[in-house]
Formats: sequence, C-alpha cells, structure tokens
Amino acid sequence: MHVVEALQRQAVACEDLGSPMYAELLRLIVDDYEVGGVSVEVLEGYEDRSFGEAIGLRLLGAVHGLVLSGTVPELAAYYPSVGGAWDPVLGWEAFEQVLQARVGEVRSLLTQPPQTNEVGRSASLYGGLLQLVEAVPLPVRLFEIGASAGLNLRADRYRYLADGSSYGPEDSPVVFSSAWSGQVPAADLRIVERVGCDIAPINPLTPDGALTLTSYVWPDMTERLERLRGALKVAREVAADVRPEDAVSFLRALELSEGHVTVVWHSIMWQYLRRVDRAAVEERIEELGAQATESTPLAHLSLEPHHVISHERGTDGWEYRIDLQTWPGGSRRTLGTAAPHGQELRWTATE
Repeated sequence: MHVVEALQRQAVACEDLGSPMYAELLRLIVDDYEVGGVSVEVLEGYEDRSFGEAIGLRLLGAVHGLVLSGTVPELAAYYPSVGGAWDPVLGWEAFEQVLQARVGEVRSLLTQPPQTNEVGRSASLYGGLLQLVEAVPLPVRLFEIGASAGLNLRADRYRYLADGSSYGPEDSPVVFSSAWSGQVPAADLRIVERVGCDIAPINPLTPDGALTLTSYVWPDMTERLERLRGALKVAREVAADVRPEDAVSFLRALELSEGHVTVVWHSIMWQYLRRVDRAAVEERIEELGAQATESTPLAHLSLEPHHVISHERGTDGWEYRIDLQTWPGGSRRTLGTAAPHGQELRWTATE
C-alpha cells in the first residue's frame, strides 16, 4: 500500500472515531504530498509501509509532542489540547511551517510506533473483571500483554458511573460519567498483582513518558485527554510493573498461583503481533489452561476486533468484542462490545 492510500484510510478512521481535526489534517497532508510539498521529504522512506504501521498517526503524534512541549507556539494556537482552536486554513499553514523548520526532528520521531495506552479501554477490563470474580471469587493477578505504560493495569482505581450505579473509588481523578450500558455485578474485586509487558514500554512517571503518551491522544478529543491526565496521577500512587519484553516470552514465564485467579488481558494489540507469535501466545494460554484447577484458575480477557460479514445487511466491517475464556474447562463467552477507544460499551452477557 502506498503511503497516500494509508493516509487516506487513516483520515477516514479518525473521522469515524471522532477526530475531525486529525481527519482534516491527514487529508491536507495527502494534498501536500501529491503536489510535492514538504511532506514528501518528511515521509521519504515510508512510501510503501502498511496501513497497520500507522505512519500518519506517527507523524501527527510527533508534531503534537512538539506542541505539548511548548516549542512551537505558532502552531499551539490551533491545538485544543493546549487551549487552542483548530482552523483548517491557518492551522495548516502553521503545521506546514513546523514541518519545514523541523524536518529532521520530525523524521527522527517517526520511528516510534504510536503508544496510545487508551484509558477508555479500562472500562472493558474493569467490567469484565467484575463479571469474572462474581463467578470466581478470588483475588486477581492481572497480567497485560502490549501494556504500553500500564495505565489500564490500574483499572480498579478509576470511577465508573453507569445506569444509576457507581463503581470504584469516589475520589478518583478518572471518572467515566457514562461508562457503559447493561448491568454488571458489584463484586468484590481485589487486584493483588499488576504486571505487564511491552516491546517498548513507556514510564508514565517521567515527564518524557507523560509527554509521549499525551502526544498520541488526538488533540481535539478532550475527554480522552482528561482521562489520560487523571490516569497519570493514579499511576504515581498505584504501582504496576511493566517489563520490556515480548508477549510470547512474557507468557512463557507466567505460572498459576494457589488461591488466586490469574488473568491475561490485552486490548487492540492483537493485529500488531506476527502470525507466529499469535499462535505461540494462544498455545501458551492453552497450556496454562490445562494446568488450571479450581484453586488455581486462569482467565483470558480481551477487547479486540473481529471481522464481521452480514449477508443479510450487505455489510462488511469490524466488531470490537470483549471476550472472556476461563479455566478449568475453557468455557468462552462474549461479554459485550465497545468502540476501539472503549466508548459505546455495551454489556450483553447479563442482560
């Protein structure tokens, strides 16, 4: 796929996910590229990268980081994340000037894959864990693959309001005012271990780490930014261990524990694994499942896209499902669905 097609597809995705600013910026970059503008130089060497490598989001994240750092005030005036207001004409002029003045710096940042660590997905994890521990009332050992900065490992320290019910600490700086539709039990959730892995983890406790995480949140999505900033505060109070390790090695070292339910969790990361690594992860989870007993149970909880073709409706697309599989036994069920950033979460299993 040529980079122009990848950018066009990314623009559609941004529009669908609620960022008109980024959708417009990506289309302006395409226009600039096609007339031989500065974006040709910036994207040199990336002409034939796949859509999944998210070159457009890397570019936008690199520039957003400059805005957040305060080094490009002429562009900051158009970024809502720092109090500005987007303007497609003046904003593009300022964006183009930044690219021209900082080609080398922006290109150096393109090597960093986006690390969204979307806090909105914590609602899927938290609600799924509540349903799990209602059936398996044991303390939880939580292990996340593709954990980025580990912010979702603190899911139980966020506040969730839904359908007249509330969950989580009242004083949490992260509040989901409409967390989901459907019912989940008010179970006694106790997370006693929080461990994750990522091939390039980010430390949310450092200024550079916080800046990097914020740079990959789309600047006109203010609720996502507020959640992230609140989650960074929680991270300073609640420890989590995120290791620089690949998913296969991480899970091969994992063992079950007497008197605990061991949970393997991941969200919107499956597509980034090589096919051989997906198979190895699935094989290891099955191995652990075969070892599970009533006193050392295992659960696999995920929020991932599934390709859905409806012949009746004539549609072809993706559905983001929250799936739970538990051992012993290996029973599997779909708990609900959500949008990629965790919004529009709907529980279906208990309705």
